[in-house]
Formats: sequence, structure tokens, C-alpha cells
Amino acid sequence: MPELLSELTTLRLGGPARGYLRCGTAAQVAEAVARCDAASEPVLLVGGGSNLVVADDGFAGTVVHLTGADVAIDGTTVTAAAGATWDDVVAATVDAGLGGLECLSGIPGSAGATPVQNVGAYGVEVSAWLDAVQLYHRATGETAWVAPESLGLRYRTSRLKTPDPTAQADVVLAVRFALSAEGSAPIRYGELARALGVDPGATVDPRAAREHVLALRRGKGMVLDPADHDTWSVGSFFTNPVVPQDRAGAVVEAITAATGEGPPQYPAPDGVKLSAGWLIERAGFAKGFSGGRAGVSLSTKHTLALTNRGSGTAAELLSLAAEVRDGVFARFGVELRPEPVLVGTELPAPTGRIH
Repeated sequence: MPELLSELTTLRLGGPARGYLRCGTAAQVAEAVARCDAASEPVLLVGGGSNLVVADDGFAGTVVHLTGADVAIDGTTVTAAAGATWDDVVAATVDAGLGGLECLSGIPGSAGATPVQNVGAYGVEVSAWLDAVQLYHRATGETAWVAPESLGLRYRTSRLKTPDPTAQADVVLAVRFALSAEGSAPIRYGELARALGVDPGATVDPRAAREHVLALRRGKGMVLDPADHDTWSVGSFFTNPVVPQDRAGAVVEAITAATGEGPPQYPAPDGVKLSAGWLIERAGFAKGFSGGRAGVSLSTKHTLALTNRGSGTAAELLSLAAEVRDGVFARFGVELRPEPVLVGTELPAPTGRIH
């Protein structure tokens, strides 16, 4: 049993848990969760620990650690256990000559977390290739495969993601993808298209796309490396804000007036998506900014990552996150929302009104 949850999280932060159960199969996961639920014991599901900020005091409940790593490929169908390391899943699909997931290379964490977050990067979201998810329904004790349409998949969220990580939400046991044997997903992200030397919308060999995605992510400190504190993070700490369509014009105009340049913007179902990293930098937070904190800082490679420099605490990290959030709001009137799950802790209250 790990002494501290910092041993299970990519931030290397988090105190002790009351209990710990290691589960290598779907049946073991369902049994462990059912046993805890029956005893009214709070449960924290942990896979790769890449999207968790755990309180320094730890977790007053039982950690159910998903460690099953099976990946099966049948034609263009790929099935992965929830505990499988996500990048291992992507690598297996690329090695099999299948396209679709290559732009999601290098993302830390487990396969089971991908539909919960509707993980996405470089113009591709998991929802585009997801075929089915195997769930343990905690309310009924039943296990079933469900279609993606039932999961409410949206930008970086789904009905499986709850504000309270210990709430009795359904548990992902396995995921299944329907991929392509005809090349990569269309290359929509400009930076990646330029690196590959293709026009946006083109398809390429999935192996080439994976290699370039990994290179781009490494350059931003977004591929785990125990020796590099810039990777001791949850990846992007804030989601890119989506401004409602009826406010977007005024917000973009105000940002342009304040900075002298138009912000990057992208279409979104609910409005216009802005770049959180761009806003953070233009609000005065440079790479490596710590605000005088000894143990944490923005990554020296990417302002969207908040990092543990080796001696940090969760309280310090969230204090830094709040300073960045409040600074962006004060400059631009745009609220940044955290992407990771906060366990036993929360962001300090904003210094100004957030709307």
C-alpha cells in the first residue's frame, strides 16, 4: 500500500488514504467498489493519477487503484482495460497500422479516464473514435457496455465526471474504439500540420503523426519524465474557456484592445473557444512564474501547466492556480476553470466576482 497518494499522482502531491485496494481486473474493480459502497466508505478511483490534485491531508476513504493493462485488437476494433496506460494503448494501435488516436499520443493517465474527460489534443477528441464503454452501475450493481451517445460527451467533460470525485458515479471498467485502417485522423491542428508538412485536413501515416505529436508535447514538458520537474503536473491545468456566442464579439474586442492583438479563437458548440495559455501569458504570467512560492511554478516550457518543483504542496499549487485565474479575469473578464479533479481540497475563493 502506498504511504501517500503522491506516489500515485503525476503531480507527486497528496497525503495518505485511509485504505487502499489494488484491482487488476474489471471484476475486482466492481467488487471493491461494491464492498466500499455497502460500508458507506468513500471511494477514490485512481488509474494513472494524471488528473488529480489531492489534498496535503490526503483522502479520508479508500483508494481503488485500477492496474489492469489488457489491450486487445481485433481488426479495427481496440478494447482496453480501464487501468491500461493510455499511451501504451495509442502505441499499440499505431503499431497495428490503425489511425484515429495518434494525435492523443503522450497524454499521461489511464484508458478508463479518457471518456470521463473526453480527452482531446491536437484537434482530436476521444469521442470521435469511441465505440462503447463498459460501466459498473453503482446504483444497481450491474455491469454493461453502453454507447457513447449515452455519456453526454462534451469539451473535456461527460456525465461520468462529477464535481465530487467520491460521488457514486458509474465506474469505467473498459473502453472500446472503432479505428481506421486508412491512415491517421484528419490533421486539423495547424502546428501539427506544419510540423508534418501537410495542409490542414490531410491524413498521414499514423506513425508519423505520433512521432511529431510526441516531439511537440516533449517541447512543452507534456510527456512524463521523472527527471524533469516541468512534467510534474496534471498537463493543462485550465480548460480553454468557451465564451457564449452572444458575448464573444465584445469579449474578443476587449481583449484585442487590451493587448493590441486578436486572441486565438476556435468554434465551439456553445460559443467561441479561446486559448487559456495565450490569455495567461498576456495577463502577465510568464513561463516559470511562481509568485514567490518555493515549491511550485508555471512550467518553464508551457504556461498552461502548473508544476511541482520537487518540494511543493497542494495548498501552494492551488494558491498559484487561484492567482493565475484571478489575474486573467481581472485583465480580460474571462474565467478560467480547472481541468483536474480536486480531492479533499478546492481552489481559494476568487478575489473578484466570477461570472
